[in-house]
Amino acid sequence: MQIKCTGKELFVFNKIANAAESLSTPCYLIGGFVRDKLLNRNTKDADIVCIGDGIQLAHAVADLFNPKPAVAYFKNFGTAQIKIPDLDIEFVGARKESYVQHSRKPAVETGTLEEDLNRRDFTINALAVSLNKHDFGQLLDPFNGVQNLQEKIIKTPLESAQTFSDDPLRMMRAIRFATQLGFTIEANTFNAIKENAERIKIVSQERITDELNKLMLAEKPSVGWYLLRDSNLLQLIFPKLLELQGAEYIDGIGHKDNFSHTLQVLDNIALHTNDIWLRWVALLHDIAKPATKRFSKEEGWTFHGHEALGAKWIPKIFAQLKLPMNEKMRLVQKLVALHLRPISLTKENITDSAVRRLLFDAGEDIDALMMLCEADITSKNKIKVKRYLNNFEIVRKRLVEVEEKDKMRNWQPPITGEIIMETFGLSPGKQIGVIKDAIREAILDGDIPNQYEEAYRLMVEKGNEFGLKPVKKKDT
Repeated sequence: MQIKCTGKELFVFNKIANAAESLSTPCYLIGGFVRDKLLNRNTKDADIVCIGDGIQLAHAVADLFNPKPAVAYFKNFGTAQIKIPDLDIEFVGARKESYVQHSRKPAVETGTLEEDLNRRDFTINALAVSLNKHDFGQLLDPFNGVQNLQEKIIKTPLESAQTFSDDPLRMMRAIRFATQLGFTIEANTFNAIKENAERIKIVSQERITDELNKLMLAEKPSVGWYLLRDSNLLQLIFPKLLELQGAEYIDGIGHKDNFSHTLQVLDNIALHTNDIWLRWVALLHDIAKPATKRFSKEEGWTFHGHEALGAKWIPKIFAQLKLPMNEKMRLVQKLVALHLRPISLTKENITDSAVRRLLFDAGEDIDALMMLCEADITSKNKIKVKRYLNNFEIVRKRLVEVEEKDKMRNWQPPITGEIIMETFGLSPGKQIGVIKDAIREAILDGDIPNQYEEAYRLMVEKGNEFGLKPVKKKDT
């Protein structure tokens, strides 16, 4: 075998070879598995292309295992899949494809191995290893993919403009692979992306966002976003992010380029977490700065309220990008809204009340918020960076002190809406919310302790302001 496989993988590939020989069906290990093995990357997804019926081969392979794995097959696509521990194997017959102008869905016909490799997106994915008895393990490399792997180059096997026009999603994949692997997109290939950028409009948002999410999980995701900008794709798939770009000067006073700042924050947080939603927070935390940008001689450039407006925009952005409209979206929205709050706590003489409020508003996400705030430090001045980090360390200590004392994380006031209704014999209405808010604010401000008796007393007092009296409970 001309790629390095584990003993277990070789055992499985020999089973596939035996099944293929019994059917007189030539077959090959192809694409990403071969690429990743040559790069010494972990992989568990193996694609098998056969010159024949992929579904029939999958069933024949499954029959050689005990216990026999289930075969999931899709007759319309001619594909089948079996899963064994540590390896997911997909089978398909060799194909050739032809495209029409306004669709990325090709007409598919049975093809040869050469035709199947011709339709691959990049040379590094057009690699195959024979699983046939006469040349088992031999590496087939018709487009110098191994050399491109060594040179760290992304390049199309055939003419680039046609490749991207046929299937514009490949433009996103080129950028995603370059970002994940730390490769460079070959000049002619990149120029073809720029020339065909408009073709991305025929690709579904779901597929575009799937590539964005993979890009976001790269070690240094900013690489991909810069490539999207430079390729003319960003203005088509997420123009609002591009609005952050550029610095403006008035009377010699300028502001930083918020596009490059944002991508630096993204890379900073990527050093500390693989949580994709915290990475999305980093990308979107300043998204409303262009809309809130103002200049005055007294203050210079300001972006007042960008955190509130940005949070307001998050549901619309998630809907447009087809990101999940669930608790993940609400987390991003919450952290965008709060991302300036810890900075205010670095000032002197900050009260316990302010710390208490942040703990209450952030809840279980306080650590994620602090991680974002520290990632938000992008100054090239090392003294400044050290001072900011020291300030945030002080904030962290204050948060711990107040939390230990007041237990505010995920705190709820001791008086609920139900207790207020029962006490005053009320139905749901505005008065209940007003009384409940007054109790919460009094506890957060430290005016009353976080105790039921004190909160009950304040409830009665506030009820009196509305002319409400506690009702007597009937004897049962």
